[in-house]
Amino acid sequence: MWSLGFIDLIRVSILLAFATVISSLEPHLGSTRVVFQTNYGDIEFGFYPTVAPKTVDHIFKLVRLGGYNTNHFFRVDKGFVAQVADVANGRSAPMNEEQRRVAEKNVVGEFSDVKHVRGILSMGRHDDPDSGGSSFSMLLGDSPHLDGKYAIFGKVTKGDDTLAKLEQLPTRKEGIFVMPTERITILSSYYYDTEIENCEQDRSILKLRLAASAVEVERQRMKCFP
Repeated sequence: MWSLGFIDLIRVSILLAFATVISSLEPHLGSTRVVFQTNYGDIEFGFYPTVAPKTVDHIFKLVRLGGYNTNHFFRVDKGFVAQVADVANGRSAPMNEEQRRVAEKNVVGEFSDVKHVRGILSMGRHDDPDSGGSSFSMLLGDSPHLDGKYAIFGKVTKGDDTLAKLEQLPTRKEGIFVMPTERITILSSYYYDTEIENCEQDRSILKLRLAASAVEVERQRMKCFP
């Protein structure tokens, strides 16, 4: 029987240990997904509830209220960030009282060891570390100089092709900001739960199997009792 040599076993053990360490460094991604439907395509993202629970709760509450609908990306800096405008000033539609109340709320800075790499969601803020509101960035590249200074609360799970489209749009520079020359509108948004979706899929498969079993039982019954 063929078996791995001693050196090969060591290599496999090291690789497995390395994979375990890397996996343990990845924050837990919750089951909730949010989708922004823009005029350039959809972007889906998930949350890190164990990394920034207050920030996650705040952003998700704004999504549930429809706060980001008609908002826009005011900043697209290729290889750096695509940033969503704050809800209070970025929407083209008026806000109701509840939307405004939540949009104007500040969130404490929940800084972590999670790294700013492409796809990460990072909370915007002013000089005050506890001034996060409703504006946030989707990282378009690795930005280690942001690590530990801005609250990371999730990552893009689908829609990297849409982000790539945004990076190709013409821009203009205003101070430190690189801004698109045309409006990138968040037409609408919705959310769903991946665990519920999986349950629905499993339930559908079970129904199909039960139906097939019923057909087979009936076929055998007719064979035995024509």
